[in-house]
Amino acid sequence: MINQYGRIAVDSATELEELRAVGFNSEDFETLLRRALTNYKTYESQNDWLREHVATDEQNIFLFLETKQPLTQAVFYCIAAQLLGFTEALAGNGYNGVATFRQLGLPIATVNNLRHAWYELLNSHTNNGLLFIDELASQGYFESNNHRLLFNGKSLPTYNTNDLIRESVWVETSVDTDNDGRFDLVQVDIIRPNTNEKLPVLFTASPYYQGLNEKENDAKVHDVNVPLTRKDTHQSTHQSALSNLNQMEETVAKPLARQINGYAEEASVIFTQESGKPVDLNQYFLSRGYAVVYAAGIGTRHSDGMQDTGSPEQVESMKNVVEWLAGNRVAFTDRTSNIAIVANWSNHNIAMTGRSYLGTLATAVATTGVSGLKTVISEAAISNWYQYYRDNGLVVAPGGFPGEDMDVLAELVYSRIKDPADWLKTKNQWDDFQANTEKFTDRVNGNYDYYWDTRNYLNQVKNIKVDMIMVHGLNDWNVKPRQVYQLWSALRDLPNVKKIYLHQGQHIYINNNRSLDFSDQMNLWLTEKLLDKDVKANEILPTVTWQDNTTEDAWHVLDEWGASKKGKYYIGNNVLTTNQNSGELNFKDWLPENQFAYYCEHFDKWRDDTITGKLPTNQIFKSETYTSERTVDGEILLNLRVKSSQNIGLISAMVVDYGNDTYLKETPTNQGVVIDRGVNFSPTDLMSFESEKYAYKMITIGHINLQNRTSPRQNDDLWPNKYVDLHFELQPTYYKMRPGHQLGLIIYATDFEMTIRGNQSIAYTIDLSKSSLDVPFTCKK
Repeated sequence: MINQYGRIAVDSATELEELRAVGFNSEDFETLLRRALTNYKTYESQNDWLREHVATDEQNIFLFLETKQPLTQAVFYCIAAQLLGFTEALAGNGYNGVATFRQLGLPIATVNNLRHAWYELLNSHTNNGLLFIDELASQGYFESNNHRLLFNGKSLPTYNTNDLIRESVWVETSVDTDNDGRFDLVQVDIIRPNTNEKLPVLFTASPYYQGLNEKENDAKVHDVNVPLTRKDTHQSTHQSALSNLNQMEETVAKPLARQINGYAEEASVIFTQESGKPVDLNQYFLSRGYAVVYAAGIGTRHSDGMQDTGSPEQVESMKNVVEWLAGNRVAFTDRTSNIAIVANWSNHNIAMTGRSYLGTLATAVATTGVSGLKTVISEAAISNWYQYYRDNGLVVAPGGFPGEDMDVLAELVYSRIKDPADWLKTKNQWDDFQANTEKFTDRVNGNYDYYWDTRNYLNQVKNIKVDMIMVHGLNDWNVKPRQVYQLWSALRDLPNVKKIYLHQGQHIYINNNRSLDFSDQMNLWLTEKLLDKDVKANEILPTVTWQDNTTEDAWHVLDEWGASKKGKYYIGNNVLTTNQNSGELNFKDWLPENQFAYYCEHFDKWRDDTITGKLPTNQIFKSETYTSERTVDGEILLNLRVKSSQNIGLISAMVVDYGNDTYLKETPTNQGVVIDRGVNFSPTDLMSFESEKYAYKMITIGHINLQNRTSPRQNDDLWPNKYVDLHFELQPTYYKMRPGHQLGLIIYATDFEMTIRGNQSIAYTIDLSKSSLDVPFTCKK
C-alpha cells in the first residue's frame, strides 16, 4: 500500500497550466505515453518498449495503439501500472490495472478526462519510491536550468546538482566558551545551486559533522557495573552546577565583537564534499532549489570554544547561525582577516532539519524564538536531556549505549582533537572542562537539578513561534518516545501548527520508506513555509500520522495522541485482573557471577530471557486473552506498593504484548531499489518495514529509584523491609493489541541495557492489594 498524504487537489485550470509547464499538454494518449518514455530517445526504441509491455492480458501496447482501439480505463491503468514499475503486482492481479491501483492505494480517475487522469498519474508514486513526475525528472526529462518549477504544490528537481556551490564562512557567535575574551567563531558549510534566485535554506546543526573521536569516546565510557548507593535525604540542589553556569553566563557579556575590516562578495574557502554524511532529506531538496547549510557548532573542528552537550551556549551558537542566514548577524570569510560576508543568496526563510542530536538542536533553537526560522523538521529529537541520561532519580543509559553520558558524548564530538596544533593548544583546558562536566552530571546522585534544568528545552516551549514537524519511532529506545510525547503535549495549547509522525522503527529516518510519501509531504510543507506559497499544507497534512504495528505498509491518520481516560488492571498472582487482589510476591535482584557477566555482554539475550520468564529476578503478570482489538494510546501508569530488603532500591517495568503472531521488524528492510535524489545524484536505498513471526513484543518500559518516588528532584528516605508507594509513568506509545493476545507486565530491578548493574542481593516484595496498572485503552467499536 502506498500512502500519499502530500497530494493536493487543484482545479482543472491549474491542472492544465501545470501540465503545459511540464510538457504534457496533449489530449492524445499515445503522445503522452511516448513523452513519458524518457530513456528511449528514438521512435523506434520507444516501439520496442511498447512491444514489450501489455495493454491487456492478450495484446501488447504497440498493437493496441496501431489498431487505433478506444482507450478504456482498464487499458489506461494496465499501462499506467507498468509505467510506475508495478509489473509484478499487475501480473499478480491478472493484468487488471484498476485492481492493482486499488491494491496499492493509488488514485484512479476516469479516462473520459484524459488530462486529469494523466495529472493524477504524474502525482502517483512509483515502485522506486518517487512520484512519477520526479522519476521522469531523475531520468533527465527536464533540463537542469536552475529555475524553480512547482507541480501540485511541490518543487521539481530542476536544479543542477553537478554544479553546486560549496563554500565555508565563520559566524561570530554571542558566546565565549573558551574564555579567551573573544566571541567564539563557528564554521558554517553551505551547499547551494548555482543560480541567481534567492534560495530558501535548510540548516542542520550537527555536532557530528566535523568528525567523531571514537577511540577517545570509547575510553570515556563509564563503568555501569557499580552498586546502587543510598542518597542523603537532606541533600539540596547542586549549588556547584548553579555557580558554574552563572559564571559561564557572566563571561558571555565580557567579550567584544570583532572589528569588521571590510566586506567580500564571495567566500574565500570552498570545499568539494561535505565533512560528514549529508542528511538525505537535505539532498532531496538540493535538487529542488534549496540551499543546505551544516554547522557543527562550538567545540568542533575549525571552530572555537568548548563542547558542552545540550548547553544554553551550544544552542545559542546554533541560533546565531540562523541569525546570519536571516541577515541579522555577521560572518567572516576566515578566522583571522575580519572580512565580513553576507548570505546574499538566502531568501531569509530557514528551516532546521535532522535526526537525534541534529533534531535536538533544531528543537532547542526553536525555543529561542529566533527571527528567520520558519519551521523545524525534527526526527527522534531530545527535548529534555535529563530524560535521555537519567530517569526518576536513576542513571539510565540510552538503549544500546550503557555507560554513555553528557561528557562521553562531548568527547565524541570535540573534533578539535583532529587538528594537532589546535589540540595541543586546548588539551589542558578541555580536560578541565570535561572534569567539571563529569562533576556536574553526578552519576552517583542521578537527580534532576539546575544543571539538567538548563538543558530541558520544555521549559521554553512557550517561546516557539514556528510550525513544527516531529517524527519519532515508537520502538526507539535510544531517544525514547517520552522525548517527543512531552514536547507534543507541551505544544498542544499553543497556536503553532504541529504535525507528528509515529513510526514503528527504532532510531531511524523515514524519508526513504516505500509506503509513506514523507519527502513529498515535506516538499509541500516547505513550499508554504519557506516559499510563502499558499498550498494548504497546514490543512492537507494530517495532524498525527501513525504506522500500524500489525500490518505492513499501513499508515493511519489520527486526531490526537494520548487518551485522557485510563482503565485499571489490578496486579494479582501472575495475572492482571479487573478485581483487586491480596497477598505478596517476591523476587531477588541477584544472579550468579558467571550468569551476571554473560548478560552484561548480551543484554538482548537478557531481555528475551526476562520476557519469557527464564529468570528468577522478576515477576510476570498477564491479562486475559483479548477477544477484541484495543489500542494503548499514551502513557501507562504503574502504581506499586513495594519494599526493599535494604535501604536502597530501584524498580523497572516492562509492558509486553504476548501472542504468537507476525510483528513488524523494528529495522526496515532494504528493498533492493535505489532512489535518485536529483539526476544521478545522492542515491539512497528504498526501505520498507517487513513482518516476522514471534511470540511476543515489548511495548514500553520505565525505571525509578525508590528514593525518588516523590520527584526526581527530591530524595525520600527508605527503610529496609518497609513498604513505600510508587506511581510512575512508562514510556508513551500508540500500540494496537490484537484478539488472541495478552497484555503482560514485568516488574524487576536491574535493567542490563539501561540502568547501573550492581548485582546486589536485594530482595523486593510487592503488596498486591495496593498495586495496579492504569492503561489508556481505546477500544475498537
